[in-house]
Amino acid sequence: MPMGVDPNFKRLIWYVFASTKGGPTRIMIIELLKKRPYNINQLSKKLGMDYKTVLHHIKVLEENRMIIPNGKEYGTIYFPSQYLEESSGIFKEIKEKLEKERIKKERRKAW
Repeated sequence: MPMGVDPNFKRLIWYVFASTKGGPTRIMIIELLKKRPYNINQLSKKLGMDYKTVLHHIKVLEENRMIIPNGKEYGTIYFPSQYLEESSGIFKEIKEKLEKERIKKERRKAW
């Protein structure tokens, strides 16, 4: 674990991304925001998801300090938070674990 990463924040990251049904969607949102800032409408188009669904995930990410907003109302754009950037190794670990689990499930279905 990187120096300075709060163990409580590590647990929070695991909860937000790995312990809930919406975790994979939130990972996709973070991956997009790591490349450039987006507003909710742009994210919904990029992900091919309903605006309200993306809004829900953005609220969860913001409430849990994973992203930060810049601006007000409709045009607000979002960035990964400093906390999340400092915990990028943990985020990567979770993402890789979830991907391995998804692949295992697909293989079991194929049998």
